[in-house]
Amino acid sequence: ERERERGRAMAMRACNACFSSPRFSVPQCAYPSRISSHRCFISWSRICCSSHFYVGSSELAQRLGEAEQHKEQCAAASRLKQELGNAVLIWRAIKFPIYSVALVPLSVGAAVAFWQSRVFHSGRYLLFLLSGVLIITWLNLSNDAYDSQTGVDKDKKESVVNLTGSYEGVLYAAYTCLLFGMTGIVMGGFQANRIKVVALLAAAIACGYAYQGPPFRLGYKGLGEPLCFLAFGPLATTAFYFSQASRRDIYHLPVTGTILAASILVGMTTSLILFCSHFHQIEGDKLVGKISPLVRLGTQQGADIVKGAVIGIYSLLAAFSAVKILPISCSLFSLLTLPVGGLLIEFVNKNHANKEKIFLAKYYSVRLHVAFGAALVFGFLTASRMPS
Repeated sequence: ERERERGRAMAMRACNACFSSPRFSVPQCAYPSRISSHRCFISWSRICCSSHFYVGSSELAQRLGEAEQHKEQCAAASRLKQELGNAVLIWRAIKFPIYSVALVPLSVGAAVAFWQSRVFHSGRYLLFLLSGVLIITWLNLSNDAYDSQTGVDKDKKESVVNLTGSYEGVLYAAYTCLLFGMTGIVMGGFQANRIKVVALLAAAIACGYAYQGPPFRLGYKGLGEPLCFLAFGPLATTAFYFSQASRRDIYHLPVTGTILAASILVGMTTSLILFCSHFHQIEGDKLVGKISPLVRLGTQQGADIVKGAVIGIYSLLAAFSAVKILPISCSLFSLLTLPVGGLLIEFVNKNHANKEKIFLAKYYSVRLHVAFGAALVFGFLTASRMPS
């Protein structure tokens, strides 16, 4: 009888080592391929625990050792999953792909300037690139900080405020980046001897603040995309175009239809990134009264707009090339990016109602933004080597 009681106690310990309920449940396991053996073992444990059969204590000890070993394996797998989860959250919080919105307007503006004047100031380009990265960092950090006040990011695990637990710290870091970014912009503007550069980029930054900052919060009223188009398109791209001027070649860089057309295309691809970022946030936006375009339209109409926007971007580029506002080489290089645009349309049409997968839509739009911007840059560089 004592041996039987000992066996029952060891079986209970074995059950508890692997299973949340010793008799009736099998929890999620890190090793699904071994579930069948687990079920055999839990059946064996029930038999032993019910005292209908006697099982030797040596066999129970062996089973208990296996259970303890598996428990350690599950714990290790759980720790690895948590570490990977934290790494993904940090990656999402950094939003590294989004920094392309600093690179593309600068590169396109500089490429247009080179096509028209055959002048390129590499040092100034790098200065504005660094300043642009700092400005985008301010935009991302301050957006997380201000959104934490309204509650729209309450369940957003990758929010920097949620990760750090410090609203004030995030806001302080954001405006430190803004200060250094504006310093670089002012320095670059004086090097180009163009106050227009500073004025246009200051206006673009003002659009960024009006989008998210109090008391405006125009993004909550559905005006985020127009502000994004204006800031990164006509304002920033044109400013970076002017930044490549100097005293001796200032008259070579007037405002032309070419730079305006290029800035419109850049603004459209940038706004598409913001539009696609709303798909997975509809429910959270509704709760706090944020009326994004997708809250008004729904995901199906949103998917139709994405398709129309992509088609419109390529159609507009073809029209600009046809009337010789843009060089034909820009259209030729853009043909290489058609599969990227097709992937974005296909992904959004297929997954617009899937809350888990549609999160990736903004990364598909970032790919299109980068590919299309690169096509414009290579198009202008190629055209600069052709006879007029």
